[in-house]
Amino acid sequence: MIILYTSPGCASCRKAKQWLKDNDLKFVEKNIFTTLLKEDEIKYLLSRTENGTEDIISTRSKVFQEMDVNLDDMGLNELVQFIRENPSIMKRPIILNETNLVVGYDDDEITSFIPSEVRKAARKACSPNCANYDVCGYVRKEDEN
Repeated sequence: MIILYTSPGCASCRKAKQWLKDNDLKFVEKNIFTTLLKEDEIKYLLSRTENGTEDIISTRSKVFQEMDVNLDDMGLNELVQFIRENPSIMKRPIILNETNLVVGYDDDEITSFIPSEVRKAARKACSPNCANYDVCGYVRKEDEN
C-alpha cells in the first residue's frame, strides 16, 4: 500500500496525488496537519531515509528557522516529539510503500511506484508498430546509449 503524506496548498502534493490516480495506484493520503503522526510512524519514516533527518526535515521552513534548534543535539524520542508538535517542518510530499520512499515530487522518481512487472510489460510492448514509437522508441534508444 502506498502512503502519501501531504499538506493543504502544496502544489507538489497535488501533482503526486494526481499522478497516483492517473496511474491507477491505490494510496492512503495523510494530511500532516489534520492527522497526528504516531511516534512509530515517524520513526519508521526516519528509518527508511538514506540521510536521516536531512531527507525529510526542511531546515528552510519558517517554523524550523524560528525554533533555533539543532537536530544533531536531539535524541530520537526528542526528535520524534519535535516533529509531532511541528509537522510543518516536514518536506512534502512524502510517498512510500514497502520498497520505495520518495520525498518531493519528481517525474522520474515517482515511477518507482509502478510495479516492476508492469514496467517490464510496457518495455516489451514498445515496438515499431506502436503509434507512439517515434517518440518513446527514440527516447529508449538514446537511454541505452
